[in-house]
Amino acid sequence: MNPTAKTNLTAFSHDARLYLTLGIANWSIFLDHIPNNVANLLTLRNFGFSGAADLFVFVVGYGVTIIHGKMAMERGFVVAATRIFRRVWRLYAAYVVLFVIYIDAIAYVASQSTAPEIIHEYNISGILEHPLRILVRGLVLQEEPLNLDLLQLMIPLMAFFPLALWGLLRRPHLTLLASIAVYFAARYFGWTFRISPDGEWTFNPFCWQMLMVLGGWFAVTGAPARALQGMSWLRALAGAYLVFAMAVTLARHSPALSAYLPDAVLGIFTPNDKENLAPHRVLHFLALAYLATYLVPADHPALKWKSLQPVILSGEEWLAVFCVGVFLSFAAHLILITGPNLVAIQILVSLVGLGAIAAVAYYISWSRRQDLPAALRQRA
Repeated sequence: MNPTAKTNLTAFSHDARLYLTLGIANWSIFLDHIPNNVANLLTLRNFGFSGAADLFVFVVGYGVTIIHGKMAMERGFVVAATRIFRRVWRLYAAYVVLFVIYIDAIAYVASQSTAPEIIHEYNISGILEHPLRILVRGLVLQEEPLNLDLLQLMIPLMAFFPLALWGLLRRPHLTLLASIAVYFAARYFGWTFRISPDGEWTFNPFCWQMLMVLGGWFAVTGAPARALQGMSWLRALAGAYLVFAMAVTLARHSPALSAYLPDAVLGIFTPNDKENLAPHRVLHFLALAYLATYLVPADHPALKWKSLQPVILSGEEWLAVFCVGVFLSFAAHLILITGPNLVAIQILVSLVGLGAIAAVAYYISWSRRQDLPAALRQRA
């Protein structure tokens, strides 16, 4: 094992920032999944090139590397790899259950409500005529109902990660270079995953794997990131890029603001190629993460605020929260398209949904503690 990786993994302790970041990503994803909702104007994607999905994939890569890297040190790589594959199975099982119930609920609503067009909006228009075909395609990841794309992406990324972890624990820099090479090759040659009959995945795993490996690389190297924190000029450059990204993003959505930026500049960053993870998205995310880790160190007192605990718990229980959020966003959208779509109603359904997500996270956390011995339960 690489000595630097071993030192950094051994020295790592609980970092609430990881769960806070995952919680913010999950809450943002829930709001983004509700179309025509004023509340999602406050999510990450509206203020720069990257968004909640970038946060999600990077932090999962970072966390999986820490957890299973330590496991590889203590019990061997084979054990760590099998535990990653167990996570893959849990992700796939969650996806299958979610897929079956989700498409059934959408089909039922489309056939029984005043919003039959919703079946086309959620990319399952063939479910009424060919339910078995849609189900089989879904089981082999050849269908992509709206809002399940990120969970679908995590299945191949996690399945591939034992190989990435093996490289990160031994040759982290070479592994990152190999991941970057796959990223650029996929963009150049058009490698991607397909959906039936002639579509493509919303998130191209060949490209998005780089962000997950990048998270793992930061986890095992650590020292370069700490050294960069002392460079004030780099912080200024990162801040300037974030401001520029926000200006371009706002200009894309506002004709009045777009007049202040040259068309040549807007053309470079439009569209914002989420499918193949545009390089400027990666750069934006890195600048954001760099400044965030500088401004909020691991021991920052705000991480213990009670007001942030619902978000942090939503990050700790990220899979359950994501699955619940998918259904809640569908319910919220249905309420808005079948009732009075007022700003007050949009805010209300968003707040109720976030409250429900937090309640689910609290319940799962509480329930897990009840399975611990009494001594450990008091410490948890």
